[in-house]
Formats: sequence, C-alpha cells, structure tokens
Amino acid sequence: MTSSRAALAAFAVDAVLVVLFAATGRLSHAENVLVGLWTTAWPFLLALVAGWLITRAWLAPRAVVRTGLPVWAITVAGGMVLRAAVGQGVAVSFIIVAAIVLFVLLVGWRALALLVSRRRAAATTR
Repeated sequence: MTSSRAALAAFAVDAVLVVLFAATGRLSHAENVLVGLWTTAWPFLLALVAGWLITRAWLAPRAVVRTGLPVWAITVAGGMVLRAAVGQGVAVSFIIVAAIVLFVLLVGWRALALLVSRRRAAATTR
C-alpha cells in the first residue's frame, strides 16, 4: 500500500471508530442511533481532523506514540470543547468514558496493527 493510501486508510479507520463510539453511546442510552448520530459524532470528527492536521498524522499514520496518542488526546479534548460550545453535555462521567473508549479505539487499533506486523516480520525471518 502506498503511503498516501495507508494514510487515507488509517484516517478512515479513525473516522469509522469515532462514529462507532458515537453510535454505541447513543445505543447505551436507548436513544435512536440514526436520529442523533450526527449530533453526537460531529464534534469528535471535527476534532479528529484537527488532530490529524496538528500532528501531521499522515507521516506515520499507524504509529502508536507519535500519532495515536496525540490524535486521541486532541479528539477527546477538542470534541469536548466543541460540545460545550454548542450546548451539548460534557459531564465528568461522559468525559471519562469518552476518553477511555476513544483511547481503546484510536490507540488500540494502532497497537494491534503494530503487534500483527511484528509477528508477521518475526514469522518471515524464521
């Protein structure tokens, strides 16, 4: 996969995971997922884009520390700031849950990809 294709794929994974986070949150509160999905997701999606731009994530899209951690932090913080700016809820419990879930999703897939690539590399050198 070319580097631009890898970056685009990584961004797509991040975006899908942010939408999955929003959908899961709506489901966990027995709310209609489709009706309010955009309302819940857009602040985090916009913050995700900002995170990618600020960190220049396309240079190392699958890096856990260089990309995953700062993109996660910017997505959570930016998403909360945007939610607060438009009058959406930012209760402490929501901030904690969002931070944990988005950490598992945005950093977790990168850690898993790193583990798989290392195992594949080790298997080919045997």
